[in-house]
Amino acid sequence: MFNLVKMKPLLLILLAVLSPALAGQTVFTADYASQADVNIFVVDYESQADLKVFKVPYASQAKGNEGKWFWVPYASQAQKKVFFVDYASQADLKIFFVKYESQAGWRSAAKKHLLY
Repeated sequence: MFNLVKMKPLLLILLAVLSPALAGQTVFTADYASQADVNIFVVDYESQADLKVFKVPYASQAKGNEGKWFWVPYASQAQKKVFFVDYASQADLKIFFVKYESQAGWRSAAKKHLLY
């Protein structure tokens, strides 16, 4: 049978490698719109946004579909690949970056399905 003591280091390494991919809203910025799951436009005012986003410093803090995003360095680690468009009319989703974690969340649930 398996010796758990010997497997523990392997499990820890596997968990460390996979944890960013298993977290909630892990995001990668694509170079081209065709590579992205969602096209995003950053609005100037909170009232114009569908989603208020807070950039969290750790992947473990990006849970669920609540607007708490953690940027990853590789597309393979991301739950969603996004592309920032130049015009609001090109966007699937309009976001506003907030200063505090407690401000993050959906203003309009109509587009919530885009990030599942």
